[in-house]
Amino acid sequence: MPAYLPRHPRIVDPEGVPPGIGERPMGSTSDASRADTAGQTEGQPLVDFAGTSNPYNDYQSIDLLLSIQHPRSQGYDERIFYAMGQVKELLFKALHFELYNAQWQIREDHLDHALDILARAKAIALYIGQSWDVLSTISPEGFNQFRDHLGTASGQLSFMYRHVEFILGNKNRRLASAFRNMPHVWPGIESALREKSLYDEVIALLARRGHAIDPALLDRDWSVSHTVHGSVEDAWLQVYQDPGPHHDLYRLAEALVALADAMSQYRWRHFVSVQRLIGLKPGTGGSSGVDWLRQVTEHRFFPELWSIRTRLQA
Repeated sequence: MPAYLPRHPRIVDPEGVPPGIGERPMGSTSDASRADTAGQTEGQPLVDFAGTSNPYNDYQSIDLLLSIQHPRSQGYDERIFYAMGQVKELLFKALHFELYNAQWQIREDHLDHALDILARAKAIALYIGQSWDVLSTISPEGFNQFRDHLGTASGQLSFMYRHVEFILGNKNRRLASAFRNMPHVWPGIESALREKSLYDEVIALLARRGHAIDPALLDRDWSVSHTVHGSVEDAWLQVYQDPGPHHDLYRLAEALVALADAMSQYRWRHFVSVQRLIGLKPGTGGSSGVDWLRQVTEHRFFPELWSIRTRLQA
């Protein structure tokens, strides 16, 4: 691939893209109106629209979405690297949305709802991990053709990924501080850092269900990551004494482990893919590169659900 220069087809004239990030005005339909339209078109798709757009473009802002890719080099592989980076940001936002709502359902003791949401969250996390299938087609020489153009840009500066890490409980004040100079982003990051994580809500749920959780875990500095605690381990061990689909806390535990597993797979693929591209070179964003990512791969969300595995018996 890197032996030839890219040719970028002109898809959208940016001069014609409506400015603004708000939703665009469009109408709504009903079963009756859709049936009436299908009758008028004899079942053929609509093709005549007033103005300078169409409803699908307006609903998804497709012309705007496809106008914000700006490769900065003549390296052939930069286009797919750029596109996959933006795809992952959209998926991180979708994953965070599900986790945020699962957290609220747990807070309100609607565990069946939370379990439905967590199943989707796991599917999204696995899908994000599959992005490395595409990114791994980039060769080291192809990456080197555009790497210098990244400057100090790094995935560690993704505020959407940081939101995912924080809601899952992996809080980090230093990494959060990277967004202090972004007044449109910092309030959300600071709030996520200082609020309960999804797992903090799970621990509070265990306490509400009668498990002897240390009170210090129920009112603490939420900006500090939770670490393995004996009272939480003991609670989960009690839950695992009664496994099966009838036990909602057991189902919740296994759903959380599956989600954590999916996130670990994503991190591992990231680590291996970066090592494949740059070896032991430093990262673009100031980190040591793969040595930094190796530390990340060793972290586990929801730590007691992993630590109890050694103590579980048939």
